Amino acid sequence: MYQQVLDPVADSLGWSSLVAALPLAVLFVLLGGVRMRAWLASLIALAVALAVAVWTYGMPADQALLAGSEGAAFGFYPILWIVINALWVYNITVATGHFDVLRRSFARVSDDSRLQAVLIAFSFGALLEALAGFGTPVAVTSVMLIALGFPPLKAAVLALTANTAPVAFGAMATPILTLGKVTGESSDTLGAMVGRQTPILAVFVPLVLVAIVDGRRGLRETWPVALLCGAAFGAAQYVTANFVSVPLADVVASLVSAAAVVLAVRVRPSAAQAKPAPVAGGAADEPTPEFAARVEGRAGDSRAEVARAYAPYAIIIAVFVVCQIGPVKDLLDRATRTFSWPGLHLTGPTGKPLALPTFTFNYLTTPGTQMLAAGLITMAALGVGAGRALRAYGTTLVQLRWAIITVMAVLALAFVMNASGQTVTLGTWMAGAGGAFALLSPILGWLGTAVTGSDTSSNSLFGSLQVTAANKADLSTVLMAATNSSGGVLGKMVSPQNLAIAAAAVGLDGREGDIFRRVVLWSLLFLAGMCVLSGLQSTAVLGWMVP
Repeated sequence: MYQQVLDPVADSLGWSSLVAALPLAVLFVLLGGVRMRAWLASLIALAVALAVAVWTYGMPADQALLAGSEGAAFGFYPILWIVINALWVYNITVATGHFDVLRRSFARVSDDSRLQAVLIAFSFGALLEALAGFGTPVAVTSVMLIALGFPPLKAAVLALTANTAPVAFGAMATPILTLGKVTGESSDTLGAMVGRQTPILAVFVPLVLVAIVDGRRGLRETWPVALLCGAAFGAAQYVTANFVSVPLADVVASLVSAAAVVLAVRVRPSAAQAKPAPVAGGAADEPTPEFAARVEGRAGDSRAEVARAYAPYAIIIAVFVVCQIGPVKDLLDRATRTFSWPGLHLTGPTGKPLALPTFTFNYLTTPGTQMLAAGLITMAALGVGAGRALRAYGTTLVQLRWAIITVMAVLALAFVMNASGQTVTLGTWMAGAGGAFALLSPILGWLGTAVTGSDTSSNSLFGSLQVTAANKADLSTVLMAATNSSGGVLGKMVSPQNLAIAAAAVGLDGREGDIFRRVVLWSLLFLAGMCVLSGLQSTAVLGWMVP
């Protein structure tokens, strides 16, 4: 039995926080400074976390290793289980040629690469986030952008940057539902509060995407459509989360934003496509070779072929929606098995047993299994034989081999830090800021997601701590808990887990550090904005926004 200690260094929370932050500092320095391969950087950071746990926090070595093994298992199931099956469905569409039809369909909306980035990375990515989450939109949309002619590095950066505003409501609002469980607050109220924060972020994300694609010129020439897309997404997310259904917030918002872009291009095609930005050479005022090829291939796509190309995603939506129906969900949940991780015994600083050693196998309710079911139905819909599907699965595993190591190592790191008390030390130190905690609250959520790669995990980790800090500082518990999730979405793009998935998808294994350097400033800029918003919502200035 190991009991957590929050201030093992000189009985000081501040000094202990500096030591507790070492594994994260090592991880990000190796990624962003040394540009080390993500899987190696993650393993080194894991070793540092184990050393701090054993030698500084006094955690028995066997308990530390067991915590790491549970984290690695959690990294594979359910997280990698979701990503692998989602990418498998995508690879099936590639093998059958239906993906080419799909990308030509997207290209037909606009020949402007800046708007293609908004439509695919933001709107379509949000739909994938709503259904599966956990890295799926990054993996799929980055490859789609490459197919349209974007350079691999830029495609990865766009996919990661776009995967922000939808994250809190991802996987049918799993982060919000989890936050409600750990805090005791109503998930509907928390969803309403998050729906009054992330929609503001959504307004700006498409503008950032066009800036990444084409700099100032991109903003100058396409800002009306980009702003319309972000505003439509934000408005739909706000209305759905507050007045319709929290789990459906991203589904509705993604479809509304996509419809807004298509409508804007159709109504004012000249304004939206005046000067398409080149994506792979060529002058700004002439079509690229990639676009010319798309035009040539587009003529041969019948309506039936286009329908078949969209069929896998329609099937995914149908499967996920059916599985969310009350009686169906209850029936599937009967297969769930929960057990304590063998040999791992932990208590908190007060001696209360921790829930961390509890491991849940939700065989049928996990999005990964539902994605697998959607893939099997897709095989039938597209006429794919078992042999071809198995080869596509093998291709997927090879494609993700380094990402698998990285994700399992990062989750092992997160579990060691959580089990030993390193993460709680950092959170408790920040929670001592009093009224100023409202400004720091998003940073805590950002930190949790950056470490674990999951807004759900961040909410599990810091949700109750946010409520405790709010009570001590006389702040709104709903605001602080929701802000943990809203701040957490901004840590998604710098998470080593997501960086590894993006690098694997675009064929840049080993260059996770280069991707990190291009997204970290956007992550910190958005985080600063969320801190200001949270601070103002805790005062009379914007306090009226808190439900």
